[in-house]
Amino acid sequence: MAQESETVAEARRLMEICNACRYCEGYCAVFPAMTMRRSFTEGDLTHLANLCHGCKGCYHACQYAPPHAFGMNIPATFAELRQESYAKHAWPAPMGALFARSGTVVSLFAALGLALVLILTVALQDPAVLWSAQRGVGAFFRVIPHWLMIALGLLTFGYAIFAMAMGARSYIKATGGTGGGFAPAPATEAAVDIVTMRNLGGGGHGCNDLDEGFSTRRRWLHQALFGGFMLCFAATCTGTIYHYLLGWYSPHAFLSLPVQFGFWGGVLMMIGAAGLAHVKIVTDPGPVAKKLAGGEFAMLALLFLIAATGLLLLAVRHTGAMGVMLAIHLGLVFSFFLLMPYSKMVHGVYRGIALLRNAKEKRGAAPAASAA
Repeated sequence: MAQESETVAEARRLMEICNACRYCEGYCAVFPAMTMRRSFTEGDLTHLANLCHGCKGCYHACQYAPPHAFGMNIPATFAELRQESYAKHAWPAPMGALFARSGTVVSLFAALGLALVLILTVALQDPAVLWSAQRGVGAFFRVIPHWLMIALGLLTFGYAIFAMAMGARSYIKATGGTGGGFAPAPATEAAVDIVTMRNLGGGGHGCNDLDEGFSTRRRWLHQALFGGFMLCFAATCTGTIYHYLLGWYSPHAFLSLPVQFGFWGGVLMMIGAAGLAHVKIVTDPGPVAKKLAGGEFAMLALLFLIAATGLLLLAVRHTGAMGVMLAIHLGLVFSFFLLMPYSKMVHGVYRGIALLRNAKEKRGAAPAASAA
């Protein structure tokens, strides 16, 4: 059996104190789930850490928070434990080490992906085509061949989905599963929690993002980023339907569905990413895991740049700058796909699993025995 980390030991100490105190029972989903357990295995603690949305309400309300000798700091400890769980269950296993240097890795992958697509574009394309204005049906594919664009997209996105699925499989096994087979009511509750991000409201008043005052700012910024991301995904899906089923090739008119989805999705992503970065800068540093900040800022910057370059591509698509801007945008997108299993983006998978398990437990299912 592998020796447990200091973070796991600290999380257990905190939960044992909380389970005796129970002052924070109504603050978020973590504490009701905690009270269902009398002892805490590593799997239990990992589940609770991924159920935590970092609203920080427990930190500001706790009578045992620093400078008390108990030094209760659940948000920071759970953030570090979440990061350890991402690394532990990463696939393939050697890639888990990337989480420890996620800020550097995000920057490096983004630069390499960008360079690769730019180099391939310049090498495969006639400069007269690359730097001249391209108009009409199939303009994008005159700059970057359709086969190359699709091949790189499918390879990078397919790898990301498979790697995250393998990580989720390992996570479920280590934490004791999701509490049984499929049940419509818990699945619906978990889906609603994911879409509405209800737990970013703490106990209902909001999060303590800046100080002891409550605010729903981070919840709405997360909603903007998530909603924008899904609109951009919808743009890709509708563009695919246009291309393969209807024979309508890009670039499409501004008022077409793919462009409208992409435009508003890009705007929301930029608002969400910039707003969340600002919140991280001005937030109270006490309940924050400072060593994780680099990776989180790097991923927010990458998401902002993906959205910004997409909107710039829309603005210059009928000019000579379109070719290079297309290569830059696609390079960032493909880099993002490769980074998804080894960055903060994977938290959506594990948190979704935790929310599903919690929804089942609330309906009377006993907590599954989890791995030590």
